[in-house]
Amino acid sequence: MPVAARVDPKVYFSPPEWNPLARRSPWKGLALVAHAWAVIGLAMAMAVVWPLTIPLAIAIIGARQLGLAILMHDAAHAALHPNLKVNDWVGNNLTTGDLKAYRPYHLQHHKFAQQAEDPDLVLSAPFPITRTSLRRKILRDLTGRTYYKLKWSGLVNRIRERRPGEPLWPILKDAVVRRRRFFTGMVVTIALTAPFGLWWVWPVLWLVPQATWLPMVTRLRNIAEHACVAKDEPDPLRHARTTHANWLERAFIAPYWVNYHCEHHMFMHVPCYNLSKAHRILRKTGALDRMLTAPGYLSVLKLATSRREAKAA
Repeated sequence: MPVAARVDPKVYFSPPEWNPLARRSPWKGLALVAHAWAVIGLAMAMAVVWPLTIPLAIAIIGARQLGLAILMHDAAHAALHPNLKVNDWVGNNLTTGDLKAYRPYHLQHHKFAQQAEDPDLVLSAPFPITRTSLRRKILRDLTGRTYYKLKWSGLVNRIRERRPGEPLWPILKDAVVRRRRFFTGMVVTIALTAPFGLWWVWPVLWLVPQATWLPMVTRLRNIAEHACVAKDEPDPLRHARTTHANWLERAFIAPYWVNYHCEHHMFMHVPCYNLSKAHRILRKTGALDRMLTAPGYLSVLKLATSRREAKAA
Protein backbone atom coordinates (compact mmCIF):
# COMPACT_ATOMS: atom_id res chain seq x y z
CA MET A 1 0.00 0.00 0.00
CA PRO A 2 1.47 3.44 -0.89
CA VAL A 3 2.08 5.92 1.89
CA ALA A 4 -0.48 8.63 2.57
CA ALA A 5 -0.29 11.65 0.28
CA ARG A 6 1.69 14.64 1.54
CA VAL A 7 1.05 18.38 1.44
CA ASP A 8 3.63 20.85 0.13
CA PRO A 9 3.61 23.92 2.41
CA LYS A 10 4.60 26.14 -0.52
CA VAL A 11 1.17 25.56 -2.02
CA TYR A 12 -0.50 27.36 0.88
CA PHE A 13 2.12 29.59 2.49
CA SER A 14 4.61 32.15 1.31
CA PRO A 15 8.12 31.84 2.80
CA PRO A 16 7.51 34.76 5.22
CA GLU A 17 4.37 32.96 6.41
CA TRP A 18 5.78 29.44 6.55
CA ASN A 19 9.13 30.06 8.21
CA PRO A 20 7.70 31.37 11.52
CA LEU A 21 5.14 28.55 11.56
CA ALA A 22 7.77 25.84 11.19
CA ARG A 23 10.22 27.43 13.65
CA ARG A 24 10.59 25.71 17.02
CA SER A 25 10.80 28.11 19.92
CA PRO A 26 13.47 27.46 22.59
CA TRP A 27 11.02 28.47 25.32
CA LYS A 28 7.37 28.10 24.24
CA GLY A 29 7.26 24.30 24.43
CA LEU A 30 8.99 24.32 27.81
CA ALA A 31 6.57 27.00 29.01
CA LEU A 32 3.61 24.80 28.00
CA VAL A 33 5.03 21.87 29.97
CA ALA A 34 5.46 24.16 32.97
CA HIS A 35 1.93 25.47 32.45
CA ALA A 36 0.46 21.95 32.49
CA TRP A 37 2.19 21.08 35.75
CA ALA A 38 1.28 24.46 37.28
CA VAL A 39 -2.41 23.95 36.47
CA ILE A 40 -2.26 20.46 37.98
CA GLY A 41 -0.59 21.80 41.11
CA LEU A 42 -3.07 24.65 41.49
CA ALA A 43 -6.03 22.30 40.99
CA MET A 44 -4.63 20.01 43.68
CA ALA A 45 -4.16 22.96 46.04
CA MET A 46 -7.73 24.08 45.35
CA ALA A 47 -9.05 20.62 46.22
CA VAL A 48 -6.99 20.46 49.42
CA VAL A 49 -8.23 23.86 50.62
CA TRP A 50 -11.83 23.37 49.42
CA PRO A 51 -12.61 19.62 49.32
CA LEU A 52 -15.99 20.33 47.71
CA THR A 53 -14.07 21.21 44.53
CA ILE A 54 -12.53 17.73 44.22
CA PRO A 55 -14.80 16.72 41.27
CA LEU A 56 -13.84 19.90 39.42
CA ALA A 57 -10.18 19.33 40.25
CA ILE A 58 -10.38 15.79 38.86
CA ALA A 59 -11.68 17.12 35.53
CA ILE A 60 -9.04 19.86 35.39
CA ILE A 61 -6.19 17.52 36.26
CA GLY A 62 -7.37 14.80 33.86
CA ALA A 63 -7.46 17.35 31.04
CA ARG A 64 -3.90 18.51 31.86
CA GLN A 65 -2.74 14.90 31.99
CA LEU A 66 -4.00 14.75 28.43
CA GLY A 67 -2.17 18.04 27.85
CA LEU A 68 1.10 16.45 28.97
CA ALA A 69 0.46 13.57 26.56
CA ILE A 70 -0.12 16.13 23.78
CA LEU A 71 3.17 17.83 24.58
CA MET A 72 4.91 14.44 24.56
CA HIS A 73 3.32 13.96 21.14
CA ASP A 74 4.92 17.24 20.02
CA ALA A 75 8.24 15.95 21.32
CA ALA A 76 7.75 12.81 19.21
CA HIS A 77 7.71 15.15 16.20
CA ALA A 78 10.80 16.98 17.52
CA ALA A 79 8.59 20.07 17.79
CA LEU A 80 8.87 20.78 21.52
CA HIS A 81 12.37 22.31 21.43
CA PRO A 82 14.90 23.08 18.64
CA ASN A 83 17.61 21.10 20.43
CA LEU A 84 16.76 17.43 19.90
CA LYS A 85 18.47 16.32 23.12
CA VAL A 86 16.47 18.84 25.15
CA ASN A 87 13.35 17.95 23.19
CA ASP A 88 13.69 14.24 23.95
CA TRP A 89 14.73 14.71 27.59
CA VAL A 90 11.72 16.89 28.31
CA GLY A 91 9.42 14.57 26.37
CA ASN A 92 10.67 11.54 28.29
CA ASN A 93 10.98 13.02 31.77
CA LEU A 94 8.58 15.95 32.18
CA THR A 95 5.53 14.64 30.35
CA THR A 96 3.68 11.34 30.80
CA GLY A 97 4.97 9.32 27.86
CA ASP A 98 7.79 7.15 26.59
CA LEU A 99 9.21 8.56 23.35
CA LYS A 100 11.20 5.43 22.56
CA ALA A 101 8.02 3.39 22.31
CA TYR A 102 5.65 6.10 21.10
CA ARG A 103 7.65 7.83 18.34
CA PRO A 104 7.98 4.94 15.83
CA TYR A 105 4.38 3.90 16.42
CA HIS A 106 3.04 7.41 15.93
CA LEU A 107 5.14 8.22 12.87
CA GLN A 108 3.76 5.04 11.31
CA HIS A 109 0.30 6.54 11.88
CA HIS A 110 1.30 9.66 9.96
CA LYS A 111 3.02 7.74 7.20
CA PHE A 112 -0.07 5.63 6.49
CA ALA A 113 -2.84 7.91 7.77
CA GLN A 114 -6.21 6.20 7.20
CA GLN A 115 -4.53 3.50 5.09
CA ALA A 116 -4.56 -0.21 5.92
CA GLU A 117 -1.13 0.01 7.61
CA ASP A 118 -2.20 2.84 9.92
CA PRO A 119 -1.82 1.42 13.47
CA ASP A 120 -4.52 3.83 14.69
CA LEU A 121 -7.05 2.76 12.10
CA VAL A 122 -8.61 0.38 14.61
CA LEU A 123 -9.65 3.40 16.70
CA SER A 124 -11.73 4.97 13.93
CA ALA A 125 -12.88 1.87 12.05
CA PRO A 126 -15.95 1.10 14.23
CA PHE A 127 -17.58 4.48 13.62
CA PRO A 128 -20.33 5.45 13.30
CA ILE A 129 -21.71 3.66 16.32
CA THR A 130 -24.98 3.98 18.24
CA ARG A 131 -25.55 6.44 21.06
CA THR A 132 -26.05 3.52 23.42
CA SER A 133 -22.65 2.14 22.47
CA LEU A 134 -20.97 5.49 23.12
CA ARG A 135 -22.69 5.80 26.50
CA ARG A 136 -21.39 2.36 27.46
CA LYS A 137 -17.86 3.32 26.42
CA ILE A 138 -17.97 6.58 28.38
CA LEU A 139 -19.34 4.75 31.42
CA ARG A 140 -16.43 2.30 31.21
CA ASP A 141 -14.05 5.26 31.01
CA LEU A 142 -15.50 7.14 33.97
CA THR A 143 -15.66 4.05 36.19
CA GLY A 144 -12.01 3.12 35.57
CA ARG A 145 -12.70 -0.03 33.57
CA THR A 146 -10.96 1.28 30.45
CA TYR A 147 -7.92 2.30 32.48
CA TYR A 148 -7.74 -1.10 34.16
CA LYS A 149 -8.04 -2.93 30.84
CA LEU A 150 -5.31 -0.90 29.18
CA LYS A 151 -2.86 -0.58 32.07
CA TRP A 152 -3.29 -3.45 34.49
CA SER A 153 -5.34 -6.34 33.11
CA GLY A 154 -2.31 -7.76 31.27
CA LEU A 155 -0.34 -7.97 34.50
CA VAL A 156 -3.26 -9.51 36.42
CA ASN A 157 -3.76 -12.11 33.69
CA ARG A 158 -0.05 -12.86 33.63
CA ILE A 159 -0.11 -13.54 37.38
CA ARG A 160 -3.23 -15.71 37.12
CA GLU A 161 -1.86 -17.73 34.21
CA ARG A 162 1.64 -18.35 35.50
CA ARG A 163 2.79 -21.97 35.43
CA PRO A 164 2.62 -24.11 38.59
CA GLY A 165 5.67 -23.38 40.70
CA GLU A 166 6.60 -20.28 38.71
CA PRO A 167 7.76 -17.61 41.16
CA LEU A 168 5.73 -14.43 41.45
CA TRP A 169 8.58 -12.06 42.23
CA PRO A 170 10.12 -11.87 38.71
CA ILE A 171 6.71 -10.99 37.26
CA LEU A 172 6.18 -8.25 39.84
CA LYS A 173 9.73 -6.96 39.39
CA ASP A 174 9.24 -6.71 35.63
CA ALA A 175 5.93 -4.90 36.17
CA VAL A 176 7.58 -2.36 38.49
CA VAL A 177 10.44 -1.75 36.02
CA ARG A 178 8.01 -1.23 33.16
CA ARG A 179 5.93 1.14 35.27
CA ARG A 180 8.80 2.76 37.14
CA ARG A 181 7.60 6.27 36.32
CA PHE A 182 4.17 5.50 37.75
CA PHE A 183 5.54 4.00 40.97
CA THR A 184 8.23 6.64 41.38
CA GLY A 185 5.63 9.40 41.13
CA MET A 186 3.43 7.58 43.63
CA VAL A 187 6.20 7.06 46.19
CA VAL A 188 7.61 10.58 45.90
CA THR A 189 4.21 12.29 46.07
CA ILE A 190 2.98 10.28 49.04
CA ALA A 191 6.30 10.76 50.84
CA LEU A 192 6.03 14.53 50.44
CA THR A 193 2.35 14.83 51.35
CA ALA A 194 1.84 12.17 54.03
CA PRO A 195 3.68 14.10 56.80
CA PHE A 196 1.06 16.84 56.40
CA GLY A 197 -1.84 14.40 56.55
CA LEU A 198 -2.36 14.66 52.79
CA TRP A 199 -1.49 11.09 51.84
CA TRP A 200 -4.76 10.99 49.85
CA VAL A 201 -3.62 13.60 47.32
CA TRP A 202 -1.90 11.11 45.00
CA PRO A 203 -4.68 8.48 44.83
CA VAL A 204 -7.55 11.00 44.70
CA LEU A 205 -6.02 13.86 42.72
CA TRP A 206 -3.65 12.00 40.39
CA LEU A 207 -4.73 8.38 40.04
CA VAL A 208 -8.48 9.04 39.90
CA PRO A 209 -8.17 11.64 37.09
CA GLN A 210 -5.78 9.32 35.27
CA ALA A 211 -8.20 6.40 35.58
CA THR A 212 -11.43 8.27 34.78
CA TRP A 213 -11.41 11.69 33.13
CA LEU A 214 -8.25 11.09 31.07
CA PRO A 215 -9.57 7.95 29.31
CA MET A 216 -12.85 9.70 28.52
CA VAL A 217 -11.34 12.86 27.04
CA THR A 218 -8.77 10.77 25.19
CA ARG A 219 -11.66 8.86 23.64
CA LEU A 220 -13.48 12.07 22.70
CA ARG A 221 -10.29 13.47 21.21
CA ASN A 222 -9.75 10.30 19.15
CA ILE A 223 -13.34 10.41 17.92
CA ALA A 224 -13.02 14.05 16.88
CA GLU A 225 -9.74 13.47 15.06
CA HIS A 226 -10.47 10.40 12.91
CA ALA A 227 -13.95 8.95 13.44
CA CYS A 228 -15.98 8.73 10.23
CA VAL A 229 -12.94 9.65 8.13
CA ALA A 230 -12.89 7.54 5.00
CA LYS A 231 -10.50 4.58 4.91
CA ASP A 232 -7.94 4.90 2.09
CA GLU A 233 -8.85 8.58 1.76
CA PRO A 234 -6.61 9.95 -1.04
CA ASP A 235 -6.95 13.64 -0.16
CA PRO A 236 -4.31 14.69 2.44
CA LEU A 237 -6.58 17.55 3.50
CA ARG A 238 -9.12 15.00 4.73
CA HIS A 239 -6.97 12.49 6.61
CA ALA A 240 -7.96 14.06 9.92
CA ARG A 241 -10.52 16.47 11.30
CA THR A 242 -10.12 19.90 12.83
CA THR A 243 -12.77 20.60 15.46
CA HIS A 244 -13.52 24.15 16.49
CA ALA A 245 -13.38 24.33 20.27
CA ASN A 246 -14.79 26.94 22.63
CA TRP A 247 -12.96 27.96 25.81
CA LEU A 248 -14.72 25.29 27.89
CA GLU A 249 -13.78 22.53 25.45
CA ARG A 250 -10.21 23.79 25.34
CA ALA A 251 -10.05 23.70 29.14
CA PHE A 252 -11.56 20.26 29.70
CA ILE A 253 -11.27 18.28 26.43
CA ALA A 254 -8.82 19.79 23.94
CA PRO A 255 -5.83 21.53 25.56
CA TYR A 256 -2.84 22.91 23.71
CA TRP A 257 -4.47 23.26 20.29
CA VAL A 258 -4.96 19.51 19.83
CA ASN A 259 -8.25 20.27 18.08
CA TYR A 260 -6.36 21.50 14.99
CA HIS A 261 -5.70 17.96 13.91
CA CYS A 262 -6.18 18.36 10.17
CA GLU A 263 -3.49 21.05 10.16
CA HIS A 264 -1.27 18.77 12.21
CA HIS A 265 -1.56 15.97 9.66
CA MET A 266 -0.95 18.38 6.81
CA PHE A 267 2.17 19.84 8.45
CA MET A 268 3.18 17.42 11.19
CA HIS A 269 6.36 19.22 12.26
CA VAL A 270 4.62 22.51 13.03
CA PRO A 271 4.63 23.03 16.83
CA CYS A 272 1.22 22.84 18.47
CA TYR A 273 1.34 26.52 19.48
CA ASN A 274 1.48 27.53 15.80
CA LEU A 275 -1.42 25.40 14.54
CA SER A 276 -4.06 28.06 15.17
CA LYS A 277 -1.98 30.55 13.16
CA ALA A 278 -1.73 28.03 10.32
CA HIS A 279 -5.51 27.61 10.52
CA ARG A 280 -6.08 31.36 10.12
CA ILE A 281 -3.79 31.58 7.11
CA LEU A 282 -5.42 28.55 5.50
CA ARG A 283 -8.81 30.19 5.97
CA LYS A 284 -7.60 33.23 4.01
CA THR A 285 -6.43 30.99 1.15
CA GLY A 286 -9.78 29.20 0.97
CA ALA A 287 -8.19 25.86 1.88
CA LEU A 288 -10.66 25.29 4.74
CA ASP A 289 -13.36 24.58 2.18
CA ARG A 290 -11.47 21.42 1.21
CA MET A 291 -10.34 20.45 4.69
CA LEU A 292 -12.29 18.20 7.02
CA THR A 293 -13.63 20.37 9.85
CA ALA A 294 -16.41 20.35 12.43
CA PRO A 295 -18.06 23.26 14.25
CA GLY A 296 -17.68 21.65 17.69
CA TYR A 297 -17.31 18.44 19.65
CA LEU A 298 -21.04 17.90 20.01
CA SER A 299 -21.45 17.94 16.23
CA VAL A 300 -18.70 15.34 15.84
CA LEU A 301 -20.29 13.12 18.48
CA LYS A 302 -23.61 13.42 16.69
CA LEU A 303 -21.96 12.24 13.46
CA ALA A 304 -20.04 9.49 15.25
CA THR A 305 -23.25 8.13 16.83
CA SER A 306 -25.40 8.27 13.69
CA ARG A 307 -25.85 4.51 13.47
CA ARG A 308 -29.40 3.51 14.29
CA GLU A 309 -30.17 1.38 17.30
CA ALA A 310 -31.00 -2.23 16.52
CA LYS A 311 -34.71 -2.89 16.77
CA ALA A 312 -35.88 -5.36 19.38
CA ALA A 313 -37.15 -8.64 17.95
